[in-house]
Amino acid sequence: MMGPGVWSSVRQGLGRGLAQNMRGLASGEGRKVDIAGIYPPVTTPFTATAEVDYGKLEENLHKLGTLPFRGFVVQGSTGEFPFLTSSERLQVVSRARQAMPKDKLLLAGSGCESTQATVEMTVSMAQVGADAALVVTPCYYRGRMSSAALIHHYTKVADLSPIPVVLYSVPANTGLDLPVDAVVTLSQHPNIVGMKDSGGDVTRIGLIVHKTRRQDFQVLAGSAGFLLASYALGAVGGVCALANVLGAQVCQLERLCLTGQWEDAQKLQHRLIEPNAAGLELGHAGDLQKLRIGASFSLGDPALRDPRAEENHGLVWLLWRPLPCSSAGAEPRRRRGTACGFHQQWMALRASGSMTGLSPPQLPVSCCSLKRSMGVGGD
Repeated sequence: MMGPGVWSSVRQGLGRGLAQNMRGLASGEGRKVDIAGIYPPVTTPFTATAEVDYGKLEENLHKLGTLPFRGFVVQGSTGEFPFLTSSERLQVVSRARQAMPKDKLLLAGSGCESTQATVEMTVSMAQVGADAALVVTPCYYRGRMSSAALIHHYTKVADLSPIPVVLYSVPANTGLDLPVDAVVTLSQHPNIVGMKDSGGDVTRIGLIVHKTRRQDFQVLAGSAGFLLASYALGAVGGVCALANVLGAQVCQLERLCLTGQWEDAQKLQHRLIEPNAAGLELGHAGDLQKLRIGASFSLGDPALRDPRAEENHGLVWLLWRPLPCSSAGAEPRRRRGTACGFHQQWMALRASGSMTGLSPPQLPVSCCSLKRSMGVGGD
């Protein structure tokens, strides 16, 4: 990270004009970068010794790169950025940029608790290949995070960022909703291009779209579960964890919405709700959902990374055991030929008619390394 001298020069040398001039991906003179489209928030795979597995990260991106995504998000909630060091966060961005198709946008989560640290991380991520910064709300002192405080924070970050800034509101993790009045004010900043809203309140999403309609500002839904509703209210895309395993179907839903085929879009949205919510049925919502799309947790010494390690081990076992499961502490090994938890659940959903016409999901490769690390049978 930058020392005091570098920070001082950054403050002097980077400003709103530089931020505007460095938007190499802007769609036209005087316009902000267009972030419309679908983005999978990629997981950060770990090895059995709790190291970031950059090889598996690149392998996952190569596979996902064959689908018609607008780009990828790294270092979001699904990427578990709070468990990474600053150098690992930058290395993930750098390796992702190298592995991605050149025509895809890379949105990198650069949020930190302090404004200075966020600016430093954003500048550093821009230097290693990020196209835009996804900046989560600071939340440790959430009781003091008024609209005025958040406007001040984001304005400073956007003033000094060499890449466009995307606001990120995820109240399930931060306990803090970015207030609508703050979003409206920030939408007028020339280097703030949009927002990812993961709160799931479509009334709020519609209100933000309405109140920022005169600005060059775009809203992304934070989940496939309310993607259709968000499109209907004026959102331009989504950052959807489900796209890691059902990318083609999420992109198909996008196409149906954009072409006005609302009846077909509604049918597809209905069919995607259950797999999107599959992670809510056992354990904590975010944890199990991330496990189901292949996120690996620290396994060598769990205390090195994740304070929820014991719980996550149980969730790993639930994932790869046949369903239904009685408890998180059940024996993880499964009999030869028995479907793992996710695939068994998938087959059950298909048998019920919910998944008719949908292809089976392809889990990212980190799932296989996760099973081997845990001593779980199967591929």
